[in-house]
Amino acid sequence: MAMSQMHNPPHPGRVLREYLRDINVSTAARHLHVSRVTLSRILNGAAGISADMSLRLSDALGTHPAFWYDMQGSYDMWQARKKRRQRINKLDAAA
Repeated sequence: MAMSQMHNPPHPGRVLREYLRDINVSTAARHLHVSRVTLSRILNGAAGISADMSLRLSDALGTHPAFWYDMQGSYDMWQARKKRRQRINKLDAAA
């Protein structure tokens, strides 16, 4: 059974920006124990949310770690499906 795919899911950084609201990047980065550059890259969609960052965000924001990690996975899968790639046939175990 295939999982349903969200149509063009947002980058998790955009959602995180909404969670942070008026908290500035430097303050949030210090609280998460990451560099300002790291958090800024996520917020601007230039970097993804890792498993470690998912745990940090869940601790800081009271969310479930899977919320962030799954959102990143959905975004990555959507981006990968948009790219042209060579067709790959099913692997034949008898061959």
